[in-house]
Amino acid sequence: MGKDAKAPPCRAWAVAVLVMCAMSSATDARAQAIEQGLLHLEWGDPPPVAKGQPRRAPQFNASLLKDDGTRIRLDPAQAKLAAGDLYVLANRRVAVAFAPAGRVMSSMPAIEAIVPVDRVTQSAPAHAANARVMAAAPISGTTRWVTLMCKFSDLADEQKDLAFFQSQYGEGVGQLGHYWREVSYNKINLTGSTAHGWYTLPSPRSTYVTTVDGKDKADLNKLFADCASAAPDTVDLTAPVGINMMFNGNLDGYAWGGQSCATVRGARLCKRVTWNPPWSFGNLAPLAHEMGHGYGLPHSDNSDGDDDTYDNPWDVMSDSWSNAVGDTTYGTRPKHINIFQRHRLSWVDAPRQQIVALADRTTRDITLDYAHLAGSTNVQMLVLSMSPQADPYATVVYTLEARKREGTYEGNLAGNAVIIHKVERSGTAYSIDADVPPANRSNNEGSMFKVGERWMTPEASHLVTVKAQTATGFVLTVGPARVMSTPLPPRLKPDAVAPSSLALPAAQPASGGARERTPAVTRCVAGGMRSPAIACAIRER
Repeated sequence: MGKDAKAPPCRAWAVAVLVMCAMSSATDARAQAIEQGLLHLEWGDPPPVAKGQPRRAPQFNASLLKDDGTRIRLDPAQAKLAAGDLYVLANRRVAVAFAPAGRVMSSMPAIEAIVPVDRVTQSAPAHAANARVMAAAPISGTTRWVTLMCKFSDLADEQKDLAFFQSQYGEGVGQLGHYWREVSYNKINLTGSTAHGWYTLPSPRSTYVTTVDGKDKADLNKLFADCASAAPDTVDLTAPVGINMMFNGNLDGYAWGGQSCATVRGARLCKRVTWNPPWSFGNLAPLAHEMGHGYGLPHSDNSDGDDDTYDNPWDVMSDSWSNAVGDTTYGTRPKHINIFQRHRLSWVDAPRQQIVALADRTTRDITLDYAHLAGSTNVQMLVLSMSPQADPYATVVYTLEARKREGTYEGNLAGNAVIIHKVERSGTAYSIDADVPPANRSNNEGSMFKVGERWMTPEASHLVTVKAQTATGFVLTVGPARVMSTPLPPRLKPDAVAPSSLALPAAQPASGGARERTPAVTRCVAGGMRSPAIACAIRER
């Protein structure tokens, strides 16, 4: 879907039906197409590969778990479109409107709308340009996790001992307790998290990992049910918010994160869950990545337009491995998550956010502090609003943050710079790359905006200049773009750094897994322009 995409034709009807009927026992034929339950999302992530080798494509499952325990598989592409922001609804009770029987022929029912039950009587948000940035799924306070170490009945290996898994939750530098406090600005902690096992599963690996269409497929629900049930009654599984499961053998070639439910000890157990093979739990970065999925975070991406979502090293929810800090005990450490991901979980306080409206014609200087600074009193999340769309969830915004190569987790970043992300439908954040063509991995100069460089939004509504670097970040000049006949002033960037001028086709996922190109995005380095300052920013690709 491009940014001008419209909502599905029946979406307005479906939302109206949900508002009227989702909480009632109406017997209208259309109401019978509405189901309620828990929305479960599961992300599958492959291990890293050697340079030049192809990486497996990510996996993504969406399903509705009904109150009677039955599960309805949802087509992910349809679900993303029908929900507007699907990821913010992870692990929440929702109402799903399906197309009336016989309307479509498909292995999965066609979806017309998905709305949270706790807000089903509220109308869709107004067509505000900042509608995207208002979506959030708060996570705060003590988020206790339990690690369960489970062995397949036919595998004896125990790659790590109990002490190792318990220490992963520690508050020392490079441990999960310390990491999540830092990345959340102390909004969450893992106090009370514990590890238990090893426990032997009742069946061999072949019971849980079968071959479907020539590919391994892990039964995530059975793995969760049997691993949780293997723990003795002395292990509290109800109080923790999540369960990290560690398996002593490979699964289906992926580590997984998301949510799951099972009958355990005679009762229904629903938790945030991760499924980790040895290559995952041996490194803290992929484990933190899967826990991020457990918290409801989606992948981030870059803007090269390919199908690889693991090519944005500014976010552990994309590229966990590149530009990361190593640890002798816990392997690759996790980097931070981008500022929009932090906002999604309500970790960025309001005084540290600033939204520049589409119609704002004021030119101002904004001090943008480094995103990792917990005690900042300046802006750390700058949002540039774009034109509102008929479907508010199709509205695009750009977020700007400052990153610095320093610290326990950020010490190997590509550099100190302003990083720009385009946030599109379903909340996926794409790092903007000014190189032509964009790099395969966004740890290049084109992805880092530094002093003397300018960048313009596709609609030529906002012009951003990186004016100066400070001890705690950067000063940006933000205002309306100049008229087309006015050239930019002389280049401020040192001659040693090659200027660039380009129109970048930023990528966006479309239904069915295809991508389409959106209006060009331009980074203008003063003095290096090959075309008029505004014209290059607004032409279509």
